[in-house]
Amino acid sequence: MKKFNEKRNIIGDIVRKNREKMHYSKTELSHKLELLGVELDRFELYKIETSKTSVKDFELIALCIVLEIDFNEIKEQMEEFIENYA
Repeated sequence: MKKFNEKRNIIGDIVRKNREKMHYSKTELSHKLELLGVELDRFELYKIETSKTSVKDFELIALCIVLEIDFNEIKEQMEEFIENYA
């Protein structure tokens, strides 16, 4: 599996931060994602939050919708990540 500086995704920190801000457990988030037709169980969410797995495009979009994540926040996170590790 492809990695960038030992991480398989850079969205994990944003997902965790916004999930905690909205006071959702991983199980609650999983249920909300299911309503959008995206099946991610709490263990898969754990792997996303800890950057141990890749995130598919439809999963990313669903996470952004449920957690009210602005795509600009993801872009800024990527730019910061590149600055720090490139």
